[in-house]
Parts: sequence; structure tokens; C-alpha cells
Amino acid sequence: MRRISAGFLMVSTLLLTHHALARDTEYHPKIDEVMKNGDFYLRVGPGVAFFFATQNPPAIDQTYGEFVTNRKTDSFGRSDEDACRWAMLSALRELRDRANQLGGDAVVNIVSYYKKKVVASETDYECHAGEFVAGVALKGTVVKLKH
Repeated sequence: MRRISAGFLMVSTLLLTHHALARDTEYHPKIDEVMKNGDFYLRVGPGVAFFFATQNPPAIDQTYGEFVTNRKTDSFGRSDEDACRWAMLSALRELRDRANQLGGDAVVNIVSYYKKKVVASETDYECHAGEFVAGVALKGTVVKLKH
């Protein structure tokens, strides 16, 4: 029979307690604060249009399908708000890349999709911030607009 040291038990208990108490703070920042920020143009650019929830895009010529992105960013040394903004920029960039790959020029019906829970808003997105990571998940449909 093996003896378990007190140190092992203490470390194990601390690790389990920390995991059980891990922070997962939900935020609903404004989409405009991301879209109108200078970082948007540097990281995402103007080539693809984004339409959130029930915003009406111009007429659609072709639909390429619905896609999900789940982006995380390091939040160490950043405010939760800043980490959420960077995670949102990364999620939008991934949707942009998908649109470019498929020949689309817009993503419509974009909703927050954190842990597969739909939150549809034209003004806010959902972000979750923890001790070391912040995350944004989006779902949207890539389309080609009529010109």
C-alpha cells in the first residue's frame, strides 16, 4: 500500500479548487467599438462587409454557407474589455478570410455563438473572459452581394 504525502494532497486540492473557481466573466461589448476602431482596418480591412443579426444587407447574388468561428486571445496583462476587442477582431478576420476563400464579399446574419448558444444582436456581441484567455464565437453566412 502506497502512502500519499501531505504535499501531494495539498497541491492536488489547490489545483482542483482553482479549476472549480476558474473565472468566466460574460461581457456584451458594443460591436461599433470594434468596427470603428483603427485596429479594425489594420487587422480586418474594408474588403468584406459584415451584417449583424437582422441588419438588412443589399440584395444577395449567391450564398456560400454558414460558418462558425471560435477565437481566443491571451488576456494576460490586458483589461477584459481590450482582450474581448482583440478576440472579436480575430473572429471577424476569420470570417473575412472564409469569405475571401469562397469568393464572397459579405457575411450576413452574424450572431454570437458562444458554447453554441445563439445571441442575436445588431449592437452587442458576447465575449467571455477568464484569468488568462478571452473568447468570442460567431456564426454567420458568407454571401456575394449583387452589384
